[in-house]
Amino acid sequence: MPSLQTALPPELADNVIRLYRECLRRAKFIGHQQHNTALVVDMVRQQFKKHMHETDPEKIQKLKDDAARGLINHILYESEKMTGRKFSNPR
Repeated sequence: MPSLQTALPPELADNVIRLYRECLRRAKFIGHQQHNTALVVDMVRQQFKKHMHETDPEKIQKLKDDAARGLINHILYESEKMTGRKFSNPR
């Protein structure tokens, strides 16, 4: 399966700390809109903390792809809200 990280800027996709910070930034944004910022931010922190000591490169790549997928989904969701156009395929 190809990496989803190619959809993100390389400075974000290649650096786990920057990926983490972007996920936290999005979590704060979503939490502020839903009035549950602490809960959403804590969920993101828990996921990154749970896998902090992972050493298997394949598993690390999968986890990074999962984080990238979350960011991409949120970007598409916000774009759809702003434009009124659907970017995803209905199933």
